[in-house]
Amino acid sequence: MVSTRYAVRSVGRNVRRTILSVVGIGVGCALAVFMESMNRGRDELFARAAASSGIGHVRVVPRGWRERRDVRARLADWQHDRDVARSTPGVASTTIRSRTQALVAMGTHVVPVELVGVDPATEPSTFRFVREITHGRYLRPGEHGTVVLGQSIADRLRAGLDDDILATAVGPRGSIESAMLRVVGIVATGSEDADLAVCQVAIEDVTKLTGLKGAGEVVVMAGDWRAADAIRDALTQRLTGGDEAMTWGELAPEFKGHNEQDKAAARFVRAIILLIVLLGVASAQLAAVLERRREFAVLSALGMRAGTMVVLVLQEAAALGLAGAVVALAIALPVVWQFARTGLDLRSAYGSSNFTFSGAFMEPVFYGDFGVWIVPWVVALAVGATMLASLYPAWFAARTDPAVALRVAQ
Repeated sequence: MVSTRYAVRSVGRNVRRTILSVVGIGVGCALAVFMESMNRGRDELFARAAASSGIGHVRVVPRGWRERRDVRARLADWQHDRDVARSTPGVASTTIRSRTQALVAMGTHVVPVELVGVDPATEPSTFRFVREITHGRYLRPGEHGTVVLGQSIADRLRAGLDDDILATAVGPRGSIESAMLRVVGIVATGSEDADLAVCQVAIEDVTKLTGLKGAGEVVVMAGDWRAADAIRDALTQRLTGGDEAMTWGELAPEFKGHNEQDKAAARFVRAIILLIVLLGVASAQLAAVLERRREFAVLSALGMRAGTMVVLVLQEAAALGLAGAVVALAIALPVVWQFARTGLDLRSAYGSSNFTFSGAFMEPVFYGDFGVWIVPWVVALAVGATMLASLYPAWFAARTDPAVALRVAQ
């Protein structure tokens, strides 16, 4: 089109201004895409930390658990729920657990714990803390009367490997039941809060102690954390007996809430960056329109409609935006790729290699997200922002009065 060729030629009239505008657009969009990459990486970090710390990406829980959060509640049909979870597309691994509040004691030392009954064959695939036992070993399939403790619990009990500890819990009809458990493994995570959450026995031992049969939850790990909602919906349609599925965000709303707060703060900063870029582009475009008032007056006198002038200025803006997108990609791609590969290391800020949030380990190395989404995202942002910034200059050009413009020019 003639107007398109004219717009491209107009962009090259003032090379210095054009270069400065393109560089400004490119730097602003590069900063925006870097922050978006880290935002997406933060989503994955929170989901991974929550899931691998025992919550899971999705969990099947008994009816009413969402409101009461009763650890003694049991699934209506845990075997069916487990089989359904295993056959659901996108599921990488599953395990079953049962829980109860208990006291563990050795001599005169007593520690209140949440005693967790597990399937030793599948638990390590869903709980990162028991994949590598610091001292001793993990529970063996078919083994009863043994326990794996966190280092903090063992220290408070003054217990070591092969020591026998007494576990006491509320049994059927409110009776007090006890069982002797031999310590076969101790997990030292480096965090006292995380250590206090590790007190695992075979699920049969919890059943014997409490009189409550079956499992209280089916924990599901997804192959892709972003599929958690889809897996929950698929499970909900196939579960029976009133059991329900919940995602990690529903199970640990503090994780989801903190993540959303961080994302909102990052979006606010990104909006400020883009606003500065928009103002710079609008100023440059307005200056270009003012310099060409006589030209627009002549075009108007020759019969060019106001709408055509608006399109002309916006086409110039689109050309600047495309050039800015190329600059932004040239700056952002290597930077985002590097941070996606090595991460942003914040250990110096936190003072340790790990820190805990709501009892879950958070790795202080934030990895960005690198993918094909970057190219269309940058192009849409650069072109869209530049055209938005050029709306007022385009409107100003369309309202140019030929008589006034030509008289001022003379």
